[in-house]
Amino acid sequence: MKDHVYTLGIEEEFAIVDPETRELRSHIQEILEGGKVMLREQIKPEMHQSVVELGTEICQSIVDAREHVVELRSKLAELAGRGGLKIASVGTHPFSHWHDQLITEGERYQEIVKDMQLLARANLIFGLHVHVGIPERASAIHVMNQARYFLPHIYALSVNSPFWVGHNTGLKGYRLKVFERFPRTGIPDAFESLSEYEDYCKLLVKTGCVDNAKKIWWDIRLHPFFDTLEVRVCDAQSRVDDTLAITALIQAVIAKLFKLLRQNTTFRVYRRRLLDENRWRATRYGIDGKLIDFGREAEVDTRSLLNELLEFVSTEVEELGSRKEMAHIERIMREGTGADRQLAAFERTNDMKAVVDQIVEETYEGLNIARANVA
Repeated sequence: MKDHVYTLGIEEEFAIVDPETRELRSHIQEILEGGKVMLREQIKPEMHQSVVELGTEICQSIVDAREHVVELRSKLAELAGRGGLKIASVGTHPFSHWHDQLITEGERYQEIVKDMQLLARANLIFGLHVHVGIPERASAIHVMNQARYFLPHIYALSVNSPFWVGHNTGLKGYRLKVFERFPRTGIPDAFESLSEYEDYCKLLVKTGCVDNAKKIWWDIRLHPFFDTLEVRVCDAQSRVDDTLAITALIQAVIAKLFKLLRQNTTFRVYRRRLLDENRWRATRYGIDGKLIDFGREAEVDTRSLLNELLEFVSTEVEELGSRKEMAHIERIMREGTGADRQLAAFERTNDMKAVVDQIVEETYEGLNIARANVA
């Protein structure tokens, strides 16, 4: 551990919301105009004009990452506030319909719509992507193979999308079900080696399936351009604390698996068809269901497996300085996920607008309030 810093990069996708109607607003151009000065390369448009992405710079620690996330959110909140709008961090908007949203101008987005058609237009979702710096891409591919097992556990903690176009979907994480209609999504197959992975990427480019490997949108991927493993499975988190806690858990898992690899101890690699069973359970029930422990060949309460996971990475948590974030993971397990809080708000009020208000309030929690202009 001492000879490598598991650097972090965090990308968060936000909804732009009208505080009066609580609907999504196609306002990205105005935010980008102001954002060029305040946020430079760290703000990006997405395919729908009601979505904006923020990406931190490379962070040396979870403490560093927290500062970046709070600062970026605060600046974005200020930019939205100038237009009389709010930002909301959530996996799916509870009731806005995708067909009411404008597509962002530009060749890249037009190409995606041309290629994906209705799938692209309907892909109105918001994710949290976490990059962890890892040396030696040849080792990273083996860490990726092993980390696949933990994706459902991590997703269960992050579920934050129970509603879709005004319906209670009955799922805690509907966002993944929307996204998996795209090709090259979900949990990847295991790769025998870095060269097998690179050959696969080259074949897709050569045969015109993709123009570059960034159009491989798996739940975890070896990034084609950065020396990072990128975990893409999580819903966008409303609270900063949730974002940082899940980020820290991902960092600890990757650090643990890399350390085991260096000690010639490998975690078992499971086939995708088994992992997909747990992925579905996490999507449906969040932390309230059971996942399959394949070693024991038994169903186990998700919270119990998450406690085992926290124990598994406890040494790495100490080394990485993320004990505070792990305490927050325990809070999520006690009090519920973002999806659980949304469902509770709807049960209390029977009002989707009240759910949006709660999401917005949580999104602004812990920000620089003066700058964020939260009225």
